[in-house]
Amino acid sequence: MENRNDVSSKFDEVSREYDRQRRKLIPCFDDFYGVSVSVAEAGSDCPEILDLGAGTGLFSSLMLRKYPQANITLIDISEKMLDIAKSRLEGFTNVTYVLDDYTNYVVPGKYDIMVSALSIHHLADENKRTLYRNAYSNLKNNGVFVNADQVLGHTPFIESLYKNDWKKKVEASDLTREEIASAYERTKLDKMTELATQIDWMREVGFSDADCVYKYFNFAVLYGRKGDCP
Repeated sequence: MENRNDVSSKFDEVSREYDRQRRKLIPCFDDFYGVSVSVAEAGSDCPEILDLGAGTGLFSSLMLRKYPQANITLIDISEKMLDIAKSRLEGFTNVTYVLDDYTNYVVPGKYDIMVSALSIHHLADENKRTLYRNAYSNLKNNGVFVNADQVLGHTPFIESLYKNDWKKKVEASDLTREEIASAYERTKLDKMTELATQIDWMREVGFSDADCVYKYFNFAVLYGRKGDCP
């Protein structure tokens, strides 16, 4: 991740308030995460799960609610975010934490499910493509990859529509001016890519059934499955 230090420091700064703010910064919060968890299916009651850019452990906590016997690994570049995740998941013994850049994290054929939320859009396109290749490699046969993320509008007009709608809703929330300004500042780290382009990349590396299973303006849930391999 070429701007790893910038991303890490920005999210370290906001780590304590991140979860409280998240519902207000994601207007479609319930559906966005609800759909993501719903399609993250495994053929086992105790799947191996990897959470990329796990942050404060929100997505992991939802997956553990669905699969309490799962073995789950959280990887993130923000130590303070992972500290909050450790507090959140304190009652679970089947959790591993990795402080690192997940772009080149490769453990071939280990995971039944890989998830990510609001992280991959911080990668440049070349690194996104590397990440998708590695995600495919890291999955077991019939494993699934779920990326709940932000995507770029496919025309400048559509992108401005997305941004303006989001700003109106954020401004109408009860976030403080300082919190809103901080959120706007973090958007400078975004390197969003069009939805169709990312689905094409997923198909190119081998994902079956690559699709967008949910979309609300620029919030989208991408899904891919590693089909049976010889």
